[in-house]
Amino acid sequence: MSIIENRKAFHDFLIEERFEAGLVLQGWEVKAIREGRAQLKESYVVILEAELWLLGMHISPLHSASTHVLPNSTRTRKLLLKAEEISKLIGKVEQRGYALVPINLHYKNGRIKLDFGLGKGKKLHDKRDASQEKDWAREKERLMKHDTRNRD
Repeated sequence: MSIIENRKAFHDFLIEERFEAGLVLQGWEVKAIREGRAQLKESYVVILEAELWLLGMHISPLHSASTHVLPNSTRTRKLLLKAEEISKLIGKVEQRGYALVPINLHYKNGRIKLDFGLGKGKKLHDKRDASQEKDWAREKERLMKHDTRNRD
C-alpha cells in the first residue's frame, strides 16, 4: 500500500532499475508518515562511505506525537540495504549520468519502505517527446470512444 508517490521522478528521470530499502526512522516520524505528513518531492539518495542516505525528505511533525523530542523535519535518514546491493549501486552511480531517485514510500509487513530508482536525467527534448506521446494516447482514446458511440 503506497503512502506517498514522487510523481516528478518519472518526469525528470528515466528509471532503469528499482530497489526497495528500509528506513531508520524515529517514533514521531513513523506517526507523522502514517498521518500522511511526508513529502518526497525534492529528496534524493546519496552514497557516503558505503552507506545510502536519504536527503531532503520532509516530514511535518505532529504536535501531539512527542513533547520531549525536538523534531528535525528534514534530517538525513539512513537507508537499510544489503551490502551486495549497495556495492552494485556504487558501481552504477559512479558511471556518468546515473542518479538514485526516491519513487515512493509504502508499507510492507507493517514496516515503512522506500522504493528508489537508478535512473538517468532526461533532457528537455526527451520530456517534450514523453508529453507528446501522452497527449497522442489521450487523443487516440478520445477518438476511439467517439467512434464507438457513433457506430451504435
